[in-house]
Amino acid sequence: MGVPYIPVRGLAGTDVFERRDDMIMAKNPFDADEVTVVAVAQNPDVAILHARKADKDGNALLRRHGEDVMIAQASKRVIITAEEIVDRITPDDIGGDYISAINVTAVVHTPCGAHPTGVDGYYDMDREHIEEYIAASTDDKSFRAYLERYVIGKTEAEYQAMVTERVLEPAR
Repeated sequence: MGVPYIPVRGLAGTDVFERRDDMIMAKNPFDADEVTVVAVAQNPDVAILHARKADKDGNALLRRHGEDVMIAQASKRVIITAEEIVDRITPDDIGGDYISAINVTAVVHTPCGAHPTGVDGYYDMDREHIEEYIAASTDDKSFRAYLERYVIGKTEAEYQAMVTERVLEPAR
């Protein structure tokens, strides 16, 4: 979007300001009686987003009701990973929020690429793996062991081989 800041509803009165220095309270320029949260705009160099389907040109169907399209539009480069590569995606296709190829730098066919989260119609969330991740994230030693088991020195194929049996159970 290219804006330097953006108003954010819903954070006034929370403790978010104790942990973040990229947000302030400011008067609404259109209503002097209202104070709102203003956040520094995020403009990532690269966004990697997972889609249900994409075509080779970069048009894609992302998850519904998320912020993915907005993140893509704010990013300098966008890589789409997709469950399926199909011949053509159009804004009229159903099954997700459409993103135009004009916002996309590259497309990568990545079945099960959202693991451990799920993709509607493809596979469910892997609750067991998410619980393992949460437990590992409680201290540095446990998290390092998790990374060594699943990430460090592993290829995507090796990772998928470790988790595919649970992941490929059909989504309900």
